[in-house]
Amino acid sequence: MKIKVTGAGKRFNREWIFRHLNFEFNAGNSYAITGPNGSGKSTLLQVLSGAQSPSEGQVAYFSNAGTPVPHELVFQHIGIAAPYLDLIEEMTAGEFLNFHHQFKPLKSSLSIHEILAIVGLEKAIDKQIRLYSSGMKQRVKLAQAFFSESDILLLDEPCTNLDKEGYALYRKLVDEYTTGKLVLVSSNDPEEYNFCDTVIQITDYRP
Repeated sequence: MKIKVTGAGKRFNREWIFRHLNFEFNAGNSYAITGPNGSGKSTLLQVLSGAQSPSEGQVAYFSNAGTPVPHELVFQHIGIAAPYLDLIEEMTAGEFLNFHHQFKPLKSSLSIHEILAIVGLEKAIDKQIRLYSSGMKQRVKLAQAFFSESDILLLDEPCTNLDKEGYALYRKLVDEYTTGKLVLVSSNDPEEYNFCDTVIQITDYRP
């Protein structure tokens, strides 16, 4: 898929977070959105995901064949991991991924057990998520994002709460499971985005 942004800006009350953004995000490429804490990286990512509307300008989505994708269907094409997205902690990891699968298919080539094994949670598959450590919860978020059958992968601070081993897992997921996807990473940690083809400084679009 492709995301085309034309003259986009976002403000809250009278404060502009960013303005005059013109950009095309294309399938098979990876992009980083960087900037200091509180600079609007997550806001821009949410605008690109369709979760928030721009205050000015347009964000349009197109299939690989160039056909426009209606905004109300964009969620079907997006996998996302972000600190502000909650898990259903009364579920086990297996139940959560199965629940997620009802709304957005997971990769058909892998079972849920295989997905959880890849992210190192096979021994905790039947344990309620509320009993997980913060790092284990982040692995669940990465699993549902990377293994969704989606064209666009949005990662907001994807290594939150991960240790050194978790960072290595993240890079393995990037290397092995993002081929052909449009990948967007919001982060100010170079280790999370140093694989990206293009780096966008959010502060370049502040009024």
